[in-house]
Amino acid sequence: MANVTVVGAQWGDEGKGKLVDWLSSRADVVARFQGGHNAGHTLVVGDQTYKLSLLPSGVVQGKLSVIGNGVVVDPWHLLEEIERLGGQGVTVTPELLALADNAALILPLHRDLDVAREAASASKIGTTGRGIGPAYEDKVGRRAIRVADLSDCEALKAKIDRLLAHHEPLRRGLGLPSAAPAAMLAELEAVAPKILPFAKPAWRVLGEAVKAGRRVLFEGAQGALLDVDHGTYPFVTSSNTVAGQAAAGSGLGPKGAGYVLGIVKAYTTRVGEGPFPTELHDEVGRHLLEVGRELGTVTGRVRRCGWFDAVLVRQSVALSGIEGIALTKLDVLDGLTSLRICVGYESEGARLDYLPAGLKAQGAVRPVYEEIEGWTESTRGARSFRDLPAAAVKYVRRIEELIGAPVALVSTSPQREDTILMRDPFQD
Repeated sequence: MANVTVVGAQWGDEGKGKLVDWLSSRADVVARFQGGHNAGHTLVVGDQTYKLSLLPSGVVQGKLSVIGNGVVVDPWHLLEEIERLGGQGVTVTPELLALADNAALILPLHRDLDVAREAASASKIGTTGRGIGPAYEDKVGRRAIRVADLSDCEALKAKIDRLLAHHEPLRRGLGLPSAAPAAMLAELEAVAPKILPFAKPAWRVLGEAVKAGRRVLFEGAQGALLDVDHGTYPFVTSSNTVAGQAAAGSGLGPKGAGYVLGIVKAYTTRVGEGPFPTELHDEVGRHLLEVGRELGTVTGRVRRCGWFDAVLVRQSVALSGIEGIALTKLDVLDGLTSLRICVGYESEGARLDYLPAGLKAQGAVRPVYEEIEGWTESTRGARSFRDLPAAAVKYVRRIEELIGAPVALVSTSPQREDTILMRDPFQD
């Protein structure tokens, strides 16, 4: 039995929540390894809808859930999310949730900085304003306050002073009021007893689980094209989102990631700013937006929509070592009698089979499309490949050919059960 790592293979919002929830029923442990509460997963279980931003999806099914060291954690948001789930009948206890004691914290001053920078910038990145980027900056700058630091209030005073030595000039430059060290210390002292019961060496928890033969599902956030190194920089998130981060962000080691499953929407969407070669501004784009209900889980922002881009997904397959994909929202294409797939780019008279790294070069590419027949029949709720229209099967097979990876699962509605299983990642 293999561990499984689930990553988005586009710009996020591929429907990872449903697939991770579905896979959680086959796993023993579910772990988050990067990002923060800027990413959202929506789980639909029967008539109940759960919206998670920071908690691993396994908590809904009562599976041991781990927030790894690669995640930046807003402790107040974590407690709010735990309380909200409690109101829906899901009790999150320290026996159910392990929070890496070496994870960096997101503090109110990080949110202040995030929002102020975005407001002051002429070239907006399109962040969620939740402090994720500034928290990662402090982590890399070796001045972050981490979960374990909450247990030592005396040491916290010195850490806060060091942190503010960096932040105060930034706050003055952005017209923000000075932060009060005493108030920060009081806030952290108040939240510490609520957070510390969850704190554990996550690397050890996961290591012991694997040694005991338990199956771990690694749950990625965002998508490969938002990776801070490999995405459409600077319009990216502040962490590595590719599958390799599962090792560093959990402490389990490079062999622990197991089978890599890429989640891919049957078309393409993006939230926020940045290049988007196949973006549509016509009736088809409106169809994808409205039928697909393309609103961000965390921010409620409208997602930009476009045709499936096989060039970008093929690049993501290579970057994450994706062994199979889960194709989501196939049913959104129902009723479109003609479809397009981007099979390459043209730029200044040259043909490209990848997205270049430079921002100007990315903006200059133009998609080369292949026309493919659509279908008028409904695919919604299909649970067998035999239930799909012939044209839908052809579309799926053509995607496999173009991206160089087989389809392991097809999702045909938000409901957990409406999933066509073609190969079981845990058995691969």
